[in-house]
Amino acid sequence: MDFIDLRSDTVTHPTPEMRRAMAEAEVGDDVFGEDPTVNRLQAMAAERMGKEAGLFVASGTMGNLVAVLSHCGRGEEVILGDRAHTFLYEAGGVAALGGVHPYPVPNQTDGTLRAEDVHQAIRAEDVHFPHSRLVCLENTHNRCGGVALTAEYTDDMGRLAHERGLALHIDGARIFNAAAALGVSAARLVQAADSVCFCLSKALCAPVGSVLCGSQAFIAQARRIRKQVGGGMRQAGILAAAGVVALETMVDRLAEDHANAQRLARGLADIPGILLDAGTPFTNMVIFGLALSVPSDGRETAERLAQLGVRVQVIAPRRFRAALHYWVDARSVQRTVDAFRQVLASA
Repeated sequence: MDFIDLRSDTVTHPTPEMRRAMAEAEVGDDVFGEDPTVNRLQAMAAERMGKEAGLFVASGTMGNLVAVLSHCGRGEEVILGDRAHTFLYEAGGVAALGGVHPYPVPNQTDGTLRAEDVHQAIRAEDVHFPHSRLVCLENTHNRCGGVALTAEYTDDMGRLAHERGLALHIDGARIFNAAAALGVSAARLVQAADSVCFCLSKALCAPVGSVLCGSQAFIAQARRIRKQVGGGMRQAGILAAAGVVALETMVDRLAEDHANAQRLARGLADIPGILLDAGTPFTNMVIFGLALSVPSDGRETAERLAQLGVRVQVIAPRRFRAALHYWVDARSVQRTVDAFRQVLASA
């Protein structure tokens, strides 16, 4: 069966152009800094982010881990949201592998952290406390429905952090989605950040990898940490080649995914029993649930949808997330709406 897979934008697979580039990639030993394709990708990424240098890593989780461990020593502290991907979904790596203490503060519904909460979380100089070293933001914010954080907000948070002697890192896995939604460059969105990591393998369709960007000195330290956590790759240009194509061909089309998310939301809104979250979709994610009048729960509904060739992610007993991406077009959106209508009509 030809499935429409809306579970995540991580399910994307490389385009034919990416596959050709991977097959023909010029390679070298990246641990020695000699892979020309990796070096090209890192330079392109740094330019896109407005930073001095970049570092190709195996995943966004690795990129965030390397960033936190580069900014913080053992027993020091990172302040981040209680819905942050790094806090919830990265296996506790900053604590388990780096001995870095996470201090979660409440994420607001718009993905932000309140300045007052961050101020209060920054530790005073006291022998009883860890040293506060880093503030982490996420843009777009996954658990807050894919909402985009503005440049102005990030500027304010950067000033707050820097005035208190802390660095600012942005988990920008979907930073290009934020840029498309807000109509500004990704570089502007991360201008105030000391480091940013973005993903190549979500809506940009590369098969693997993320790029961590920051100053030359930061990336030199990050390269050492990447080696420590097992991320030193050799002829990685075969992978980086797809990332180069992703930056060249995928960034400027992300607005199409956002438009398809809007189409999906409009179609679902017309189906009795479906409740859309307020504001959804902000970017490429549609968050919605089932009314209590629907007898089936989320798992049962998802199973019946799969029988019709549509896959969605169940994020709570009666709630779903649908992520739009390159491999889901307007016709697939209509087919998804029709499948939901059929399943709920027979529930």
